[in-house]
Amino acid sequence: MFRLMEPSDLAAMEELWAACRSDPADYAARAIQRFAGEENAWLAEENGRLQAMLLAVPAALQGRQGYYLCGLCSREDTAAAGLLEEASARLFGRGAAFLAAAPAARQAAFYAAHGFGRAFGLRCLTREVRRNLWSQAEFDAVTAKKLCELRRQYCPGCVELDAGRMAVVLGDLYARGITIVSSAHGYGLYFRQDDTLYFIELMAEDDRAAEVLMEAARQKEVVVEKAVITVGEGQPLFYGEGTRQEYGMIRFEGAPFDLSESYMRLMLAD
Repeated sequence: MFRLMEPSDLAAMEELWAACRSDPADYAARAIQRFAGEENAWLAEENGRLQAMLLAVPAALQGRQGYYLCGLCSREDTAAAGLLEEASARLFGRGAAFLAAAPAARQAAFYAAHGFGRAFGLRCLTREVRRNLWSQAEFDAVTAKKLCELRRQYCPGCVELDAGRMAVVLGDLYARGITIVSSAHGYGLYFRQDDTLYFIELMAEDDRAAEVLMEAARQKEVVVEKAVITVGEGQPLFYGEGTRQEYGMIRFEGAPFDLSESYMRLMLAD
């Protein structure tokens, strides 16, 4: 039987999540209740026992409404396949124009077998960061609401979450040590490890504005020599540089639409 979760299902869902994943103890409840919402958590059960679960998070892309699928957990592949197909059919029946996902490598073939194609490719590049005392920026001054606005400004083709769900994403990132650097000309989210800044998202008006953000981050972090930067494959920053990486997948309802300038990143759960 396929159905939406009820509050009493949470303990069994957390147990299934823990059996399939190695996330911190409170991660499952946060993803289920705050990122997706109980009204967007789909279950497959047999003889009263939970067999599979899937979260369908409301999202938008190019003015179209859809869902970001994540948190797929199952006791066996047949239950997962049935749940993915049933949930997809019901979501498309609700009027969704697309379903997006960012599955782990081990699940990519599974999603492909159910009509999902590769999308939202990334570029990863490495740059030296020079010392420049004149490069100034603010740190951790961007709220979840403001981040949603900035992403819309610098990347109109971004898969969008609402501010409440973005706040859940940011809370998870801050718990893992993220820093947000921002100016009037762009922003970036990075982790520091040894002498390297790892920018998991960087958006700016142009290459120089992005370099200023990195230089300001170097001044803050002191012992930094280089930055490893991830940007969307079609983003103009440092165009032509870096190596391509697979990231997301998408399934359309009806005719596909152009994704050449689309981007997806900072998604929780997978």
